[in-house]
Amino acid sequence: MFTIDAHLDLSMNAMEWNRDLRLSVSEIREREKGMTDKPDRAKGTVTFPELRKGNIGLVVATQIARFVKPDSTLPGWASPEQAWAQTQGQVAWYKSMEECGEMVQINNLESLEKHLALWNDGTPNESKPIGYILSLEGADSLVTINHVERAYQYGLRAIGPAHYGPGRYAQGTDATGFMGKAGQDLLKEMERLNIILDATHLCDDSFWEAMDHFNGAVWASHNLCRSLVNHNRQFSDEQIKELISRDAVIGGALDAWMMVPNWVRGKSTPEGMNCNLAVMVDHLDHICQLAGNALHVGIGSDLDGAFGTEQGPYDLDTIADLQTIPAILEKRGYSQTDIENIMHGNWLRFLRKNWSK
Repeated sequence: MFTIDAHLDLSMNAMEWNRDLRLSVSEIREREKGMTDKPDRAKGTVTFPELRKGNIGLVVATQIARFVKPDSTLPGWASPEQAWAQTQGQVAWYKSMEECGEMVQINNLESLEKHLALWNDGTPNESKPIGYILSLEGADSLVTINHVERAYQYGLRAIGPAHYGPGRYAQGTDATGFMGKAGQDLLKEMERLNIILDATHLCDDSFWEAMDHFNGAVWASHNLCRSLVNHNRQFSDEQIKELISRDAVIGGALDAWMMVPNWVRGKSTPEGMNCNLAVMVDHLDHICQLAGNALHVGIGSDLDGAFGTEQGPYDLDTIADLQTIPAILEKRGYSQTDIENIMHGNWLRFLRKNWSK
């Protein structure tokens, strides 16, 4: 089944993990044997061949570069200008992948429909480019508000104002506090340009401030439910209901610590915690129960977002295994229409609605 994944850190894997995503997963794992600089070395799950194998023809692909103050314990860049430069290197990588036919940027309704026609023409996927919608995860790299339009011109279509910790425009996971004037000005410019607000990673204070000040399109690319795993990274039922009222779509993530309670990084194992793809469906089902329908959930895996098979569902070896999700949904009683909506239809409806303005 044609599948859309609303959150993949492709450029981070290419530029910081130094992975050539044109290779097979097995080739990259072989190259990384014995490497210890990252906990997920030799355990990656995402490459272009695996995306094609899994019929994942459209993804939301990120830029990411955090600004950090000298006393921060988080990794990042010492100035917004350096963070901006990092994101421009990531844009250059996406463009180079376009030039060699691996990817194609999707940034309006015309390019979306053309790409869907290609991927649904009944021919094999092996030589088809992966469509990508460019998203910025954390807005720290936007040196000034004027940089938002500069980014829009090269294709940026979604912004998550925060990531982990405090940010220049909003406060993120494990932080508290409001967005303030800088964040409100960002939201105003995003609304003017019809840039999607990604509510993922916003702390509670910043989330509600964003909902109060932003009247444009909102989605949550990769998030799960606080009522199932109690952490501020997750959405409360009240937040989920607010997103549903905004006609948002929430993408189910596959990072194990978000999926099951009491995960201990570096110690817990997916098998030991009984963390499989059905657990992610538990979270999607909870959102569906709150909504009373299956129109507000999709896939936003976050696979290889600084974790690999050591911290993902035990029944997923590569991203192509997302194709086992429809069978899980069917066993839960979801209709074929519901399943198609979850795998791609909800994201497409969202984009068609908001890009036709």
